[in-house]
Amino acid sequence: MLITALSLPEQVALTLSALILLSSFLMLAQTRIDSLINTFALQGVLLFFATVIIAFISGKYDLLISAFLTLALKVIFIPGQLRRLVVRLDIRREIEVIGKPSLIMLFAGGLVLFSYYVALPIRELSLLTTRNTIAISLAVVLIGMLIIISRRKAVAQVVGFMSMENGLFFAAVVSTFGMPMVVELGIAFDVLVAVFLFGVFFFQIRTEIGSLDTDRMNRLTEVEK
Repeated sequence: MLITALSLPEQVALTLSALILLSSFLMLAQTRIDSLINTFALQGVLLFFATVIIAFISGKYDLLISAFLTLALKVIFIPGQLRRLVVRLDIRREIEVIGKPSLIMLFAGGLVLFSYYVALPIRELSLLTTRNTIAISLAVVLIGMLIIISRRKAVAQVVGFMSMENGLFFAAVVSTFGMPMVVELGIAFDVLVAVFLFGVFFFQIRTEIGSLDTDRMNRLTEVEK
């Protein structure tokens, strides 16, 4: 189906989904932690607008509550808390990447192709107007996982984890037009608790080994007393 055959809200939803995927590539390309957090907040803004548009397309206006929860948590609160942690821990320097950045970006492109291949049967069977975005949501999840794997700093890995959660939330919105509100509130609460726990762990790790580099954690050995 050509995009011109869709209604204007549906075209906007597809455009926003493409921008969400682009924001994942931008996160993967960032070389500084503060820029990575800002890009994560941008992805949250795009996710907010996409959820609002899908709410109007589907007529399920309870999705607006999910949209504003996304705005409050993933655009304002969580990035704000991560910025505070970065300042207090003084880790605003460049992110150390495992492997060559160019190869990582190529691998991310391969993950997008893989996502479209996996989602092809779902796209053929689904009658939803947003079925074309299911592959994009899967690609966002996989690229978030790639961010976790390819970064040494714990803060950058947490941002990758949050990006994966964005992809899962977007998948629920575009494939089923949202989850029950009780489930969404529970997930939002879990994410909120996870942010506080990550902050506590960051300070504990920094106190014990003097760094948030996960490669140093891998080299730790038990010393017999």
